[in-house]
Amino acid sequence: MKTLFSEIPHIKGKSITLKPLSQDDEQALSELVNSPQVYKYLPAFLFECRYPDAKEVISRLYTECLEDSLILGIYKDGDFCGLAELYGYRESIRKISVGYRLLPRYWGQGIATEALGLITAYLYGRTDIEIITASTMTENTASARVLRKNGFEQVVHAAREDWGYELTTVVDKWIDGGKK
Repeated sequence: MKTLFSEIPHIKGKSITLKPLSQDDEQALSELVNSPQVYKYLPAFLFECRYPDAKEVISRLYTECLEDSLILGIYKDGDFCGLAELYGYRESIRKISVGYRLLPRYWGQGIATEALGLITAYLYGRTDIEIITASTMTENTASARVLRKNGFEQVVHAAREDWGYELTTVVDKWIDGGKK
């Protein structure tokens, strides 16, 4: 069984692939990061928002980011659709949190649902992870549907957290707490 970050996976599904980003993804990543539709539901301190230039983000992604998180690109028919993230790794209890974000033109196509399914299957089947969690802003009902479709259960409703905004963010907490 692999420890979580012993390798960067390349995961192929029925209609999408999760794999490391390359410099070819610079323009699409920049479009994602600059989309107010996407980032209205996400924390302000995400790795891809740390640097103003998408090329620099990609060049640093698999060196700076790998201590407690991993970001993979989501691709459909070779086109960049968004990001899948594994973050908040707690080795002592074999726990990780997951998240995803897609360019708006890919919303509603089942891509996030498939991506989350691939991530959880990889984590439970190929690593020593035993607990997978997620957090969503309470108003992000589309993401809540994706989590439910993948067997996650809401365990906390309307918790207040610091997501890097002026006011605290109201979030729901989700868990898929055991190997399948």
